[in-house]
Amino acid sequence: MDDGYSGANFNRPAYKKMMDDIYEGKIGTVIVKDQSRLGREYLQTGMLMEITFPQYDVRFIAINDGVDSLHGESDFSGIKYYFNDFYARDTSKKIRAVIRSKGERGERISTTVPYGYMRSPDSPKEWIPNPETAPIVKEIFDLYASGIGIRKICNLFSERKVECPGVYEFKKTGSRSGHPDLNNPYQWTITTIRRMLSNRFYVGDTVNFKTYTKSNKLKKRIKNEPENILIFENTHEAIIDRKTFDLVQKHFEGRKRPDAQGEIDKYSGYLYCGDCGKRMYLHRSKTMPAEKNYFQCGGYQQGKSRCTVHNIKEQVLDTIVLAQLKSMIALASTHSDEFYAMATEKGKAEAKKYYASAEKEKSQLTTRLHELDNIIRCLYEDRVVGRITPERYDFLASGYEEEQAQIRTKLNELNEKINEIDLQDKYVKEFIQKAKEYINIEKLTPEILRTFIKRIDVYEKEVRYSRTCGNTIVVQYTFQLDKN
Repeated sequence: MDDGYSGANFNRPAYKKMMDDIYEGKIGTVIVKDQSRLGREYLQTGMLMEITFPQYDVRFIAINDGVDSLHGESDFSGIKYYFNDFYARDTSKKIRAVIRSKGERGERISTTVPYGYMRSPDSPKEWIPNPETAPIVKEIFDLYASGIGIRKICNLFSERKVECPGVYEFKKTGSRSGHPDLNNPYQWTITTIRRMLSNRFYVGDTVNFKTYTKSNKLKKRIKNEPENILIFENTHEAIIDRKTFDLVQKHFEGRKRPDAQGEIDKYSGYLYCGDCGKRMYLHRSKTMPAEKNYFQCGGYQQGKSRCTVHNIKEQVLDTIVLAQLKSMIALASTHSDEFYAMATEKGKAEAKKYYASAEKEKSQLTTRLHELDNIIRCLYEDRVVGRITPERYDFLASGYEEEQAQIRTKLNELNEKINEIDLQDKYVKEFIQKAKEYINIEKLTPEILRTFIKRIDVYEKEVRYSRTCGNTIVVQYTFQLDKN
């Protein structure tokens, strides 16, 4: 009895139990409604019929197909196996096409509701923040953004007896998809929090086609290439603001290893080599005094660039960045009007220049996108009337569809850059507001870096190996447009 399972699935519980009994010699006859209920994969089904069943002296009967191995193998059984397999492949192809169409329209194709959300009582297709779990998600992002490591967050929630997502879902719905460990309901794992911190769904975006399978016979999900992933922004209510989310991703891009206290390097994701553009990493050890901790160019130490060995001590960097930040905060808080005019003047000039080139490029890309749609439509018509073969159509269409995917990616990048420029005025006002709250800062913390700084570039000394010449340091603030 395996109702509800596809014949293409050979992991059906009843089927596996039957095969175990066959191997133990407990079964002499297998009876099915028709051959497709034994299996829809013609290679494996053929192996059963022609090798396994005869080897274990098992009689096979398919009632509707008129097959009885006692009277010999039917000449049409092999053809039946193939057509049963073909039906499964054809159905899979149609379902994939429907899912693909939905995903390209921006509809959510995932059926699993992420932790922190729930289905809307008014519309099951709409997902809204769960008042019970959304605050926990927000707290996780805030803790990590402030410099608390993932392991420490896990321990914190375990101590507070906060149920982990798998157990919470099981108690609410009875679903075991999250593999709940009911003996340890408060045991949060590093993998769980790591996935949550990288999930764009929490900022209101729908991400489709993150994984794929090679065929209906291979169930393993494979990570998709970035250019094949489709992202649709602001499709539902966000739990996390984009600024915090982007900050967390910057931490992930840097070194993620916490120290003995469970804290992460506060400059992780902020500090870059000004000469080669690679990240700079903190070097420290238990036997080395804290005042000797230093940052070194990752490109040099990994041999990935021809950069120099230059480094800078953490204490020196703290002193320079803190001094520059104090000066900027003092200007923004005491002379707000002058600061606003100074901060937005350059941004407006850059925005005007970028708008002109971006709109021209967007127009060209959009025109090409429409041209490709017409080309594919004509190709399809040629295939239908027989002017080109199906194989030729598949080859040509795949190339044009790949070009379309690349164009959509480029359009998304242009739109993201334009949105960032549009937010320039908002960022400047936020900087001024925050400056008035942090007028007296004495120490750099992850929270202060997150609030005011976007990027720090450290350059090689003008006189290499000099003990008196310092490194040039360029600090990019949150209200400034990206240089890169």
